[in-house]
Amino acid sequence: MSENQNCKRMTRAAAAKRKASTAFPTADEVPVTKKRVVLGELTNVVPNQEREIHKPKPSLFPAKKQTKNAPKQTLDFESGSVDPQMCGPYVADICAYLREMEIQGKLKQRPLHDYIDKVQNDVTPSMRGVLVDWLVEVAEEYKLVSDTLYLTVSYVDRFLSLKPIHRQRLQLVGVSAMLIASRKYEEISPPKVEDFVYITDNTFTRQDVVSMEADILLALQFELGCPTIKTFLRRFTRVAQEDFSDSLLQIEFLCCYLSELSLLDYSCVKFLPSLLAASAIFLARFIIRPKQHPWNPMLEEYTMYKASDLQQSVSIIHDLYLSRRGNDLEAVRNKYKQNQFKCVATMPVSPELPLAFFEDVCH
Repeated sequence: MSENQNCKRMTRAAAAKRKASTAFPTADEVPVTKKRVVLGELTNVVPNQEREIHKPKPSLFPAKKQTKNAPKQTLDFESGSVDPQMCGPYVADICAYLREMEIQGKLKQRPLHDYIDKVQNDVTPSMRGVLVDWLVEVAEEYKLVSDTLYLTVSYVDRFLSLKPIHRQRLQLVGVSAMLIASRKYEEISPPKVEDFVYITDNTFTRQDVVSMEADILLALQFELGCPTIKTFLRRFTRVAQEDFSDSLLQIEFLCCYLSELSLLDYSCVKFLPSLLAASAIFLARFIIRPKQHPWNPMLEEYTMYKASDLQQSVSIIHDLYLSRRGNDLEAVRNKYKQNQFKCVATMPVSPELPLAFFEDVCH
């Protein structure tokens, strides 16, 4: 190949290279037009003046007129709520499912109402009460949420309905049930196994707790999501507060106190959780306003219980409140004597429940 031909080829190659470098500039030559931003700053990437803003059509979203004498906003529990966590559009279906679950639940989901007579040979109702009262202290010590306590007691009752236990291992059943409720279901930062060993004063070893945990899980067939009193109490309390605008926290804490008192008494095992929740509402309203009928058509509609349905359970919780039952169990009472719970355990109450209050509410 001649020297002229080589020169022409090098010239064409150089021209192609220059053209390519012009079409695809290097990273150093690219002008910086955007900054790297964090996710929260993405709206600032495009200048405001270049952004196309779409406003909702007035016909689709009519503005609400505000008047000075506008009525207080009420909660529509079936179709909507000011609190999105209440699942307004689905609350009716959710509650119907929970009611069906508590009524039609199999043995592994509901305890036997007489398991101490039929299953247990070495455990008495008073021993169970002492255990539950101690579990309240444990829950307070480790700052567990109330749902953990209710689930723990539910697991204990369901397990004792299936397996006979020696009284010396009853405490082990309690801490293992609380371990399951906290670590497997409710708590974000649950106590460790060693914490539950320590709280028993090292009466049991780590292996004892872990082995009992496995026994409970197998006996319950890993059915851990049963509805409790607290499940229904949340919704019922919101309904009960509708005409208690000046004492919302007081009635809420009082309902929680009465519900936890019901956990102590073995005779309350036979009642459905929803009925005990409704009974706590009934008695709390009576304690706060003793001269006013504690039940009304709206409560009857949302709880699905008439006043007459609650008489037996309300009487038991009333006796617990007055210490006519379980008077030696102090953990729940001391808990709700604290200022953080508005000292609701010290509120006075009539020693007698008017029988007229258990007559069905007229619509």
